[in-house]
Amino acid sequence: MTASSDDREPATGATEATAATDPAAAAGRVVPESGPREFVVEADGGSRGNPGPAGYGAVVLDPASGEALAEAAEYLGTVTNNVAEYRGLLAGLRAAHALDPGARVHVRMDSKLVVEQMSGRWKIKHPDLKPLATTAARVFPPDQVTYEWIPRERNKHADRLANEAMDAGARGERWSPAASTAALDAGVRDAGVRDTGVRDTAARDAAAPDAAAEAAEAAEDTDVTAHPTAAEGAETTGTETAGTETAGTETTGTETTGTETAGAKADADARAARAVATPGWAPADLGAPATLVLLRHGETPLTPQKRFSGSGGSDPSLSAIGREQAERVAAALARRGTVQAVVASPLARTRETAGIVAARLGLDVTVEDGLRETDFGAWEGLTFAEVSERYPDDLNTWLASPEARPTGGGESFATTATRIAATRDKLVAAYAGRTVLLVTHVTPIKMLVRLALGAPLESLFRMELSAASLSAVAYYADGNASVRLFNDTSHLR
Repeated sequence: MTASSDDREPATGATEATAATDPAAAAGRVVPESGPREFVVEADGGSRGNPGPAGYGAVVLDPASGEALAEAAEYLGTVTNNVAEYRGLLAGLRAAHALDPGARVHVRMDSKLVVEQMSGRWKIKHPDLKPLATTAARVFPPDQVTYEWIPRERNKHADRLANEAMDAGARGERWSPAASTAALDAGVRDAGVRDTGVRDTAARDAAAPDAAAEAAEAAEDTDVTAHPTAAEGAETTGTETAGTETAGTETTGTETTGTETAGAKADADARAARAVATPGWAPADLGAPATLVLLRHGETPLTPQKRFSGSGGSDPSLSAIGREQAERVAAALARRGTVQAVVASPLARTRETAGIVAARLGLDVTVEDGLRETDFGAWEGLTFAEVSERYPDDLNTWLASPEARPTGGGESFATTATRIAATRDKLVAAYAGRTVLLVTHVTPIKMLVRLALGAPLESLFRMELSAASLSAVAYYADGNASVRLFNDTSHLR
């Protein structure tokens, strides 16, 4: 970003009384004596491929000092540039709202498309963008937000954050402020690199993008991005194509929101908003989810006897029936052709099952210790009836409280839940936008389903999970999850 002639000096006038009662003033920040606070939001998003691996960055600034008050960035998986730009806008607005819901916000972005659409001058037609735009428009009342296009070189802070998020995603990590290169150097800020004012018309026109660049960006609003896993009810992209919408109709302003009836527009916007806001749905604007296909290992000699078989006792291998089950799973998954990676618990029965499946799919097996089964302590190898006879009090306590541990120092379900949640987060970040097969055990699979549904730990006792069964949970960029399959054994018949 370059220095601007209309950079303003920090306002003065915060009194001693104000400083004494307002921590922000005491810390040296400018606090207006009257009127709402003002923020500048700079946001950016990018996709390395369009669609491709994408991320966004956003920063909330004090318009007087240029101080960064909040930052946000996230890797999004595979989405388009425009979706990433809108996600950056939404994150920036939400960060500003968290600071002060009554503030006035001036948004500055180098996306002409987003600025013109959110300003109401261009119509939003692409279904990937409608839900995001609708949600962004509702963060603040419309009269509290203004939009301005700025050239890319003046949006370096948000651009840097977006690239940091994409780089983190490429490493299988999540972006965090601690890992970021943080706010711009204080000396650079003091030199006045931030343009905190709205430029006049002549300056804005002089800095506007050329017609070719503008048309290219607007044309992205007509891209058809495939999201084969989108849930029913979400708006799909197949109804609009580049052939039916051209960049010219968007950029010249020949189509406006007035061409739709108010009722139809309100109905469409309401549907789009629900698609974004409803947990468990799969709106296409969030990009391809990280899909965890959950496979319980095949039978072992202990399985038909219904004996406790965790990670603290013997480590049985598959029986002949278990190996046949693994072969059938492998054949079914090969027909589907969707699995891109295989991860297994370190125990023998899961590694053997995973090896059979992975060989059929032409993939390697990665071992993840966090997917191991619960340690059942002294109950390992015993049936439920035997445990009830030998340790009745311990068993009753265990059934009544997820904090209780099996006899002999086993692992409580509460402890298992913490481990599985951490493993889930690690895998979702590592396989964002991809489908990965997790070969694991009864408790980890039930726990992942329970966490996705937001159900209590007691729900573990109300799920039936067969050997070599398949379940699936999809995890979206907004943090929501969707249970898509549970205890499917059709491939075994």
